[in-house]
Amino acid sequence: MVSLDRNMHGATLHPDIIVAYRRCCICRAQSVTVKQSFPGQGQANKLTPTRSTVLRQSLLLAVSPMTPRAACSQAHSAAVNSSVTLRTGAQIPAVGLGVFLARSGKETYNAVLSSLKLGYRHVDTARMYGNEADVGRAIRDSGIPREEVFVTSKLYDVDWGYDAATDALNDSLATLGMQYLDLMLMHHPGQRRGRKETWQALEAAHKQGLCRSIGVSNFGIGHLEQLLQYAKVVPAVNQIELSPFLQRKELVDYCRSQGIALEAYSPLCKATKLRHPVITKVASRHKVTSAQVLVRWSLQKGFIPLPKSVKADRQATNIDVFGFELDQEDMDMLDKLECHGVTAWDPSSQDPV
Repeated sequence: MVSLDRNMHGATLHPDIIVAYRRCCICRAQSVTVKQSFPGQGQANKLTPTRSTVLRQSLLLAVSPMTPRAACSQAHSAAVNSSVTLRTGAQIPAVGLGVFLARSGKETYNAVLSSLKLGYRHVDTARMYGNEADVGRAIRDSGIPREEVFVTSKLYDVDWGYDAATDALNDSLATLGMQYLDLMLMHHPGQRRGRKETWQALEAAHKQGLCRSIGVSNFGIGHLEQLLQYAKVVPAVNQIELSPFLQRKELVDYCRSQGIALEAYSPLCKATKLRHPVITKVASRHKVTSAQVLVRWSLQKGFIPLPKSVKADRQATNIDVFGFELDQEDMDMLDKLECHGVTAWDPSSQDPV
């Protein structure tokens, strides 16, 4: 039996490694199953790797002579391999980096580059963010093959209409310096005029292989019902604001009934709830941060969270969520925080149906 205080080589283990080992050995986080089965898919979505992978990784932490930095790298390797299967069959990494409000140029470039070094393989941008070029450049400069990074962008309603949407999509690809997008979303329902034609343009791009998956963002039930009346391709994703304070249960249930995966933007509530007593209580129980509790809640709800930070240390914390699991008591306490706590805009209820 290997002592938790020393590894097999007789070297004293760093306290952080011991904590990581203990957390990983008792967790089941890596075998979390997203409980909905998308129509036509025939199987439940899983966050991978399996529990045995977690135990192997945690044993490596205990028996290998590693620096704290190496231990951190080992912990983040789980993030690289954790994904959710969309209705298209595409694998979308379970946690993504959002770059909303990241300034174009050095800030976005450095944020994306640092996230990729930490193990992120999912970046969410948009035309209206004005930083697509920096996202593309950082991915190229990272040395990571393009096919290993899941990239999302979005069309705003100034680009509604078949021709306008087609031109905007091609412009996004050129700006990103990419031949295809993994996911292109309609950013919000926007104005009624041109909405149908915009979706048809995305369907055409999907057929041509320019967008491997297509979806929507900020769509409410009424918007989705209307879209599904004419859609030949059902949206793979609806990206909406979700957190314990904003759970949108009816909309979530409707999306799941249609096989539409849910991405959660602003899962950290723009840092406004990090000191909430329930959040800090749960965090203290697991010896993690409040941000990690919020990201982990999203994962266990079957959402794909998109925490945003341009700081490498916070990025590292936000993705280090595969070494613990919230128990039912934790989840019940967090679920009781629902208060329709919108921190961003809310087109799902404001844009016309």
